[in-house]
Amino acid sequence: MSLSTVVKIAIALLIAFFAIEKLRVHRADQRLRSPVGTTQQQPFADGPVQTATRDAPFVRQGYEIKPLANFAVRARVLSREDYVLGREADLSRTDLALGWQRMADPAVYGPLNISQGGRWYRYSWRDQPPIPLQEIIESSANMHMIAADATVERALAKNLFKVFSGSHKYLAGMGCKARCAVDSSAIHKRRNAADRPARYLPEGLE
Repeated sequence: MSLSTVVKIAIALLIAFFAIEKLRVHRADQRLRSPVGTTQQQPFADGPVQTATRDAPFVRQGYEIKPLANFAVRARVLSREDYVLGREADLSRTDLALGWQRMADPAVYGPLNISQGGRWYRYSWRDQPPIPLQEIIESSANMHMIAADATVERALAKNLFKVFSGSHKYLAGMGCKARCAVDSSAIHKRRNAADRPARYLPEGLE
């Protein structure tokens, strides 16, 4: 085999190699842009889901709890705040600020200054909000967690569920209204405030 033939074969192999490599990179890029990548974002596409419930009211830890609806949401934990002081902490010691739809995207909630306190969830931004304010309002909320039982309460307190800012969680339970069975002027004031919806939430959540 002559030298020129060897050179031609080498050149052909190099061309084939670079063509195959270019095709491989192109297909890898297409996979990243394909619906498979979209499927990973799909859990955040829908907001909270509520269905009717006929569960009767019950009493727990000095509170009368009235179930309002079965509730489920797949969301991003924007912030977590644990409470030990206040009458409400006897029933609900943890608040989670949750975000769904675009508020579950780190590129959206990342620029926001998010904080919790006094059983409220707050956010602020510099210059302009990353998405319209109304969309922030309708795709995020501060939720008071009431553990289903003592085992769940201990696990939540020890963070065995690994609930922390930035984590992605699926939560299911019920939306409810709680009234303290022991009356006082301070509790009555908080009770009246709780009866007034502060703002619109998806699916009629109050």
